[in-house]
Amino acid sequence: MLNYALQRIGLAIVIVFLVVFALFVMIHFIPGDPVAIALGPRATPEIEARFVAKMRLDEPLYMQFFAFLGGVLQGDLGNDIFSERPVLTILFEALPYTVILATAAMAWSAALGIFLGCFSAARPNSLIDRITGVVSIGTITVPSFVVSIYMLIVFAVFLKWLPVIGAGEPGNFWDQARHLILPAFAVGLGWVGYVARMVRASMLEVIGENHIRAARSFGLPHRVVVYRYALKVAILPTITLLGIGFGNLLSGAVFAEIIFSRPGIGKLIFDMVMTRNFPVVQGGVLVTAILYVATTLTADLLAAAMDPRIRKSL
Repeated sequence: MLNYALQRIGLAIVIVFLVVFALFVMIHFIPGDPVAIALGPRATPEIEARFVAKMRLDEPLYMQFFAFLGGVLQGDLGNDIFSERPVLTILFEALPYTVILATAAMAWSAALGIFLGCFSAARPNSLIDRITGVVSIGTITVPSFVVSIYMLIVFAVFLKWLPVIGAGEPGNFWDQARHLILPAFAVGLGWVGYVARMVRASMLEVIGENHIRAARSFGLPHRVVVYRYALKVAILPTITLLGIGFGNLLSGAVFAEIIFSRPGIGKLIFDMVMTRNFPVVQGGVLVTAILYVATTLTADLLAAAMDPRIRKSL
């Protein structure tokens, strides 16, 4: 297990380094003059020169990259261009909103997806199985921003059951929970189908194994065999899927955050791209990528700890 964990951690570090390099390269290919966009047309040459020197834009690209990499290794992502606040402080203020949104979306979609997958696998090729399959594929194909728009129009504008925008009053749990319902539903809906299909496929494979047949031969109820014995083994591939899914939800929540005007790291990155605030953009994308890698790594290690076959495959 230790050897497997070291290999996965080493791979995660390499991926993060590649993300840092790719992020630095792509940020410099964004069209437009960052100096003119940041300072506006009325900036004097002296102000522009100080800005260029401060942002180290007059240095070669490789020097800028090593400076950026050195700051990342020291936990320093620079300062906001306009407010002079540390980028990490700004990101840590917005990150909890996105993490809460992704956690809520993954929690309800995983619970429903696991239930539908087990329910469908227990009755293969039946009418219920086919209906579940259609529902699963339907949830996968609908983009989250489309769901967000329709949820907002129906439940917030027409029915007025739920609030339209924002994250709720700070410190008021129930108000924040009400503001979380629509974006969490919109973000998590697509993963219901993924989880249901994965659980169904794993369950059908596990149900045919010898230990499941032995459990049935002892006369155990069908529900006990499916949910207590088969699901315990079939859930392992789903753990990895949930790790990947949580990382995707962190990055994919930007649409819901924009539509519902919900503060979060996705909306923050979008706003900073529009103003060419490069330090915040770089820091936001980097933090999101690190969280994605960390959640995937955690899911892999958890699955390997539960299934020795995984760690022996390397």
